[in-house]
Amino acid sequence: MLNKSTKKNIMPTQDPAIRNKNFSEVTLGYSANQAISEANRCLHCKHKPCVSGCPVNVKIPEFIDKVKNGLFEEAYQLITQTNALPAICGRVCPQENQCEKNCVRALNGEAVGIGRLERFVADYHFQNNKVEPAENKIVKKQKVAIIGSGPAGLTCAGILAKLGYQVTIFEALHLAGGVLVYGIPEFRLPKIIVEKEIENLKKSGVRIETNVVIGKTITIDELKNTYHFDAIFIGSGAGLPRFMNIPGENANGVYSANEYLTRINLMKAYQKETDTPIFHAHRVAVVGGGNVAMDAARCAKRMGATDVFIVYRRSEEELPARKEEVEHAKEEGIQFLFLTNPIQILTNEENFVHQLRCVKMKLGEIDASNRRTPVKIENSEFDLDVDCVIMAIGTSPNPLIRHSLPELKVQSWGGIVVDEVTHATSIEGIYAGGDAVTGAATVILAMGAGKKAAEAIHNYLKNKETSF
Repeated sequence: MLNKSTKKNIMPTQDPAIRNKNFSEVTLGYSANQAISEANRCLHCKHKPCVSGCPVNVKIPEFIDKVKNGLFEEAYQLITQTNALPAICGRVCPQENQCEKNCVRALNGEAVGIGRLERFVADYHFQNNKVEPAENKIVKKQKVAIIGSGPAGLTCAGILAKLGYQVTIFEALHLAGGVLVYGIPEFRLPKIIVEKEIENLKKSGVRIETNVVIGKTITIDELKNTYHFDAIFIGSGAGLPRFMNIPGENANGVYSANEYLTRINLMKAYQKETDTPIFHAHRVAVVGGGNVAMDAARCAKRMGATDVFIVYRRSEEELPARKEEVEHAKEEGIQFLFLTNPIQILTNEENFVHQLRCVKMKLGEIDASNRRTPVKIENSEFDLDVDCVIMAIGTSPNPLIRHSLPELKVQSWGGIVVDEVTHATSIEGIYAGGDAVTGAATVILAMGAGKKAAEAIHNYLKNKETSF
């Protein structure tokens, strides 16, 4: 029976005063009854606009119908026909800007909680399914190399393995998962979930080689000519941090969000038994307004900082971070300084951060990003007392691959140029997708790129018997 409520079923969460001191998952997930109730809010629209908003085209109304009828495992099987990482996507994808944005239910109240239902179904599967995934039979001689084990690489590898190719993932770090393990905090995405997904991929026949830096340990030319890979997918992400180039940015206590989060998430600096060095600051300024800024700020609070500030040069309306992440940050005591821009980092005699000098801003005309341009207000400078500054103003692709492969066509800012449909690069047999192409974006968009590239690689290799 249709649930006519205009509001989503409330997502249970840890108490903010407790969770801002631990790294356990903030959101606790729906119960079976809550999931069924939420599924009953779906109108099962004829034209399925939610599906068109999903980069991997999950069969949303169909899986929700299964949830409505208590057929949770069947719902999982439906989702995984097109989405290999539902437990991850259900937690970190910006559904409000994708599938839920198109939900007809949202015309009168809140959209159906599609992401919450996807998470519930995936968690149910992991908790209750005891059947090991079937190993894909390798039926083709052709080999495909995947560079990077983030969402794009994992997706591309999974699809190609199912199609019978010999697939090897090359990962630069000591653990597979890319941004899923080094970038997203435990309290948003428990790493056990990523580990399970990667284990399933290994069981399906995918080989994963860690500690291999393509362009340094092995070149792409060697992958082609020495190891005889028939096609290559570059999904190496965007791990090169950006800075503001303001005075004092080389002071002790200044981090890129990338480094700060990697130390905490991948190297477990938050655990007492770890020997990973990290600065335990008292007053922290995080510069930026995206999800990475929210992650860094919320981590800093959990690492013991008494005051944490988000410093953002536009207004709250322009914040690019997910609404849920902003709400959670506020609940946890993160302070927001809107229309504020840093101009200098002040240090003490030992070159440690002492203050962040800022200027107030106002919004001017609409710019190329379709947002109002921040304009400096004269004589509005002020100093914020902090002992740590974390720069979270974006990342770009690592230049190592393009520098070691000069014939690869790239954008002026470093992104690899690809065909929009096939994700083919300027070099035959080499494809690319995810943040290495777009710059820092979302998990689901990277997965969509990995899916398209896998389909294109399959078409390319169908009638090809020999390597390059």
